[in-house]
Amino acid sequence: MSETPAPEDLALTPDHVKAVLRRVKDPELNLNIVDLGLIYDVRVDGAKVAVDMTLTSPGCPSGPEIMTEAEQQVRAMPGVADAAINLVWTPFWSPDRIEPRVRAYLGF
Repeated sequence: MSETPAPEDLALTPDHVKAVLRRVKDPELNLNIVDLGLIYDVRVDGAKVAVDMTLTSPGCPSGPEIMTEAEQQVRAMPGVADAAINLVWTPFWSPDRIEPRVRAYLGF
């Protein structure tokens, strides 16, 4: 017989959301958007999730695809009733936002 998880074990957290967002890759770089530093903030309010993210540049041709996939991944999470992906440009993205181990791998 399996044990039913306690309600607090099922609670959504920003870390859970970031883990799911690691599935979303920039198709040009083939790296996930969390390690690339494109995720600026994740807010969870009960079953509502809001993500502030950016793109590598305002003219990023993959922007709509990346944002749509991010929203789909978050909405598919158990316990999520609503998800908003907000595109922000402040602060402007730079390679300094890339996860250090990934930056080293890329030669930055």
